[in-house]
Amino acid sequence: MGPLHGLKVIELAGIGPGPMAAMLLADMGATVLRIDRKEPVGLGVPRPQKFDLLLRNRRSVPVDLKDPKAIEFVLDLVSHSDVLIEGFRPGVTERLGLGPEVCLAKNPQLIYGRITGWGQDGPMAQIVGHDINFLALTGALDAIGRAGQAPVPPINLVADFGGGTLYLVMGILAALYEAKSSGKGQVIDAAMVDGVASLMTQPHGSFAAGIMSTERGTNVTDSGAPFYDAYECSDGKWVTLGAVETKFYAQALKILGLTELLTDQWKKDQWPQAKQKIAERIRTQSRDQWCAAFEGTESCFAPVLNLQEAPEHPHLKARSTYVDIDGVTQPAPAPRFSRSVPETPQAFRPWKAEEAKEILSPWLSPSEIEAFLNSTLMN
Repeated sequence: MGPLHGLKVIELAGIGPGPMAAMLLADMGATVLRIDRKEPVGLGVPRPQKFDLLLRNRRSVPVDLKDPKAIEFVLDLVSHSDVLIEGFRPGVTERLGLGPEVCLAKNPQLIYGRITGWGQDGPMAQIVGHDINFLALTGALDAIGRAGQAPVPPINLVADFGGGTLYLVMGILAALYEAKSSGKGQVIDAAMVDGVASLMTQPHGSFAAGIMSTERGTNVTDSGAPFYDAYECSDGKWVTLGAVETKFYAQALKILGLTELLTDQWKKDQWPQAKQKIAERIRTQSRDQWCAAFEGTESCFAPVLNLQEAPEHPHLKARSTYVDIDGVTQPAPAPRFSRSVPETPQAFRPWKAEEAKEILSPWLSPSEIEAFLNSTLMN
């Protein structure tokens, strides 16, 4: 049933990090109800709802949050919930009548999770932004890319989902644990800039120690080192080496027939020449040929697979890392649990009035559900 079975979560509809946080909680067994807009207005990148995979494992109810009666309805749900997630700009839920003060007055044990780019306060709190902007301000973007080239956005994984979603979920789970002893809820201010800054802790330490330069593409893990980079094969496909440890680099160089490079592993002035030699050698064979050559060796090697290829890799298939839900291949829930194993995810099922009892029964009594269906909110 999942380790979070019995946890009830209200999600105020948003895009990106908030929905993924709700998905992760639902994947681990929580019952999540998404409060959708009554008339969708195009949130994020347009796509058929079937392919908005962040919505999986939960149901929704559409209401107009500008209607005071809808606010009363949501507050009734809040009074029977453990967690609320919202991703509006600071002050929006307060203006709607669903701010932390109101919700915690209704339910003092509620964990109120807020996810924004810049945080709930500070001079930039109300400024619009996206993943690339949060990376830019925290120094993360400047550190990603090759020497002499522009910074490279790592799609929207790092700020949205790394610094945002994962820190929000960690905060929610930590607050739930604290509430076991205090009996009190609290507000989680998860800012993507804070999360990204936290993710940059190790680079800050390396920089302070003088072993990492601010010149991107010249360091150990940013494509500067010959033993930590992606290389193109003869067929135009790519492979990676991540052989930081000398014993692994030695094994990789043995397979490549370039063992003479080992003595210069940590001589940075020799890295460009070593990279050139490795690149030239790898371009002599196809990706499949190199996969066969490195098979079973301890050399920190892996092929670069695309979104279509990854689910078909034997290791990922053996672990069932991907699942098929409603005809769409997508990542399975993570992490894994030895005892409280979550159920197989289900595709998002939008609101249907005839299924109101199933959707709302974790929060409302049969009479309250009937009153909701007969109210003006459903007109």
